[in-house]
Amino acid sequence: QVQLVESGGGLVQPGGSLTLSCAASGFDFTIWTMGWYRQTPGKERDWVGSVAVNGRPKLVDSVRGRFTISRDNAKNTVQLQMNNLTSEDTALYYCHCVNSDYWGQGTQVTVSS
Repeated sequence: QVQLVESGGGLVQPGGSLTLSCAASGFDFTIWTMGWYRQTPGKERDWVGSVAVNGRPKLVDSVRGRFTISRDNAKNTVQLQMNNLTSEDTALYYCHCVNSDYWGQGTQVTVSS
């Protein structure tokens, strides 16, 4: 059974940092590009970033320089390190196995003073 379980969300003040983690199981993690997406109420789910099998990262322009995406193929995990957070980063963040139907349940990130 495929599982993607996110953790690490929470409430943080503007300018703060959070690290999201996604634990994958039930499939061969090492052959899939993994991604992070986010969604706010009433809006579409947007791509935040992805990391290829070889570790090469890609990030959307709005978070580049603030967020870092990485993976650990030995532990079947993918991380999203988020720094200098703003209120516009408030969203439900999802882990996704790119080009598959596999999604996590999401973890809420709220940036507020």
